[in-house]
Amino acid sequence: MNIIVKKPSEAEKAEMTRKPIWTCGVSEFDWYYDSEETCLLLEGEVEVAYAGGSVRFGAGDYVVFPQGLACVWKVLAPVKKHYVFR
Repeated sequence: MNIIVKKPSEAEKAEMTRKPIWTCGVSEFDWYYDSEETCLLLEGEVEVAYAGGSVRFGAGDYVVFPQGLACVWKVLAPVKKHYVFR
């Protein structure tokens, strides 16, 4: 199970700007994805650890978390992101 981290296309950016915003301060917490989540980070830096390893991402990154993923979020700098569950 892999987390996709990439720079978004113009179409992906446009789509995400119509989605809700979520914010979070510096923290660490467990998370389980009941459904796939796609997000576009506007601010912040995060490291996510999971059984397959870990990924680090930040402002400007487009990230896709697969359904069924159990992980630990470590928010290193306050996060502001657009997100959508599918």
